[in-house]
Amino acid sequence: MKTRFIYVLLAVLLMGSQTISAQNKDNKDNKQRPTPEQMMQRQTNLMVKTLMLDDATAAKFTPVYENYLKELRECRMMNRKGRMRNNNAEAKQTPKPVPTDAEIEKQIKDQFAQSRKILDVREKYYNEFRKILAPKQIMKIYQTEKNNANKFRKEFDRRKGQKHGQGKRPVAGRPAPNSK
Repeated sequence: MKTRFIYVLLAVLLMGSQTISAQNKDNKDNKQRPTPEQMMQRQTNLMVKTLMLDDATAAKFTPVYENYLKELRECRMMNRKGRMRNNNAEAKQTPKPVPTDAEIEKQIKDQFAQSRKILDVREKYYNEFRKILAPKQIMKIYQTEKNNANKFRKEFDRRKGQKHGQGKRPVAGRPAPNSK
């Protein structure tokens, strides 16, 4: 009787551990990053909601705003094509090569070209938005984009400042361990 009870208990534990490991595997699979197209769609939907557009205006605005986001993304990615991330441990141990003056000058000029292109896209789409939206609504788009960029920058800086394994948020009322 005792051995039978032990066998049943072991079988239950084995099944329970299999269920837990399967759930953990499912959670890892569900945490995939959204594609750039999905992000643009979410951003567009959020902007339609923020601007409180009616259905007819939203139908006109959505494709224009999606194209605007797509062109801005292309502009932002134009200087990243040459830089490839290398995240393995060996690359982190080797020191970065010191760039030459010519390479630094090229990077600066590339940044100027990128900024000009972003400005051109913003001006082009301002004229497109103007056909659909009021100036106050267009200003709301730019303010929302600026606020979102600041939020992302703060979050990036917060994550960048954390060492490996520091994932805990500071408790309310107590300063963060890294705060100065």
